Amino acid sequence: MNDWIWLPSLGVIILAIVAVMRQLEVRLVLLVASVAVASIGGRPEVVLHTFFSTLADEKFIVPICCAMGFAHVLKQTGCDQHLIHLLTGSLQKFRWVLIPGGVLIGFTVNIPIISQSSTALALGTVLVPLLQRAGLPMVTVGAVLLLGSSIGGELLNPGAPELNTIARELKIGSRDCIRTLMPFLMIHVVAATVVLWWRQRRSLNAGEAANNDQEAAFKVNLIKAAIPILPLILLFLSGPPLNWVHIPEDWLVQPGKQGYEARLIGAAMIVGIIAAALSDRASIRQTATTFFQGAGYAYTHIISLIVVASCFGQAIEVSGLTAILKSLIVQFPGLLIPLATLIPLGFAFISGSGMAATQSLYPFFVEPARLLGVDPIAIGGLVSIGSAAGRTMSPIAAVTLMSSTLVQCKPAELSRRVAGPLLAGIGVVMVYAMLTIAHDAGPLESASTHQTLTAPMPSQLTFRNQTEAPSYGFKSLFSR
Repeated sequence: MNDWIWLPSLGVIILAIVAVMRQLEVRLVLLVASVAVASIGGRPEVVLHTFFSTLADEKFIVPICCAMGFAHVLKQTGCDQHLIHLLTGSLQKFRWVLIPGGVLIGFTVNIPIISQSSTALALGTVLVPLLQRAGLPMVTVGAVLLLGSSIGGELLNPGAPELNTIARELKIGSRDCIRTLMPFLMIHVVAATVVLWWRQRRSLNAGEAANNDQEAAFKVNLIKAAIPILPLILLFLSGPPLNWVHIPEDWLVQPGKQGYEARLIGAAMIVGIIAAALSDRASIRQTATTFFQGAGYAYTHIISLIVVASCFGQAIEVSGLTAILKSLIVQFPGLLIPLATLIPLGFAFISGSGMAATQSLYPFFVEPARLLGVDPIAIGGLVSIGSAAGRTMSPIAAVTLMSSTLVQCKPAELSRRVAGPLLAGIGVVMVYAMLTIAHDAGPLESASTHQTLTAPMPSQLTFRNQTEAPSYGFKSLFSR
């Protein structure tokens, strides 16, 4: 293959970015770009193969569609509102906690309701009036709602599409990903929340709390409030390290068949759906219809993006751009963490989709991470967190548009309010990753100090006079 075939492919990708920035439909743009890039590389059939295989991939369809169906049933039965009122009940008592509390409640609600825009809609009906009566400016209220709903709570749900992308690529369970990425995610949430609170503290102090008698009229049902987290508890108890509950594999899959992990997540969501239906007998007849409406919503808005993003990723692989990225990372190991975090952030900012960014870009970092002895699950966590940050600060993301509608502000105003805290959080996460991964990374080479590292790249790369594995911290960022 021509070594310079990547140049016209890069031109097509740039045109695709411009098209998305001009607000053309992202699925159409990615699909057309995929066909064009793969055709330039001489393998247009790759797009067809990927399209059809991903369109019916059980590892994505079962957990994601069941999780979204569960979210719709929670809305139908009102269980989501009971959880939200339970969490927001104490906010009105302590003004200083309004901003960080609002963000953390949005983060918590987004765990069972994996859709960011659905989280903003469900939470906004309660949180927006509460913060408004406390005297906060509407743009600040919108920033709290947006940050909490989209910063990455869904990454703690095994049914999240980002986790299933990592799990599929590495052939592991999505629950295994949560344990690795949780420290990075918690650091990001805390850092971004603190920065947002610090920047908006004057508006918090300037406002005066109003009468909150309307909140007292809503009586929280603790059983209904607990149902949204029931599937997560079941999955936690049935997996490592506890393994308190064992679900026999032959209950979910036929002997010798794969897909147990995906179906286990789906089964946990169905248990939650049954519990939610039983908690509200008035709407029990519509439960099945509501579930399938939610599953259809997931297929239309999430699975479709996964399909076209997978096609786009495979097309870039054919173009040779992936090999160049791998070569650059192996030559300069310190670039692995910044690139794995910031490239998805930029892609998600432009496209408005964190899931599409993770699906398209994560496979490019798996092989370099393995060559450098870095845990690819940790890199997947950085890709996912960076993608979530880019989506949250994107003025064209669905969750930004929803939040701006609820507070009647321009989307760009909310994006500017959350961009600083998100970038600060990402910076802290990258520093933490550089320090921890530098200690955890395994050796790059064998005992021989002059052994050549060979990889499927345009040229052979050699590390000379190297007595130990390269550092992934600041010193190696621009050194070989």
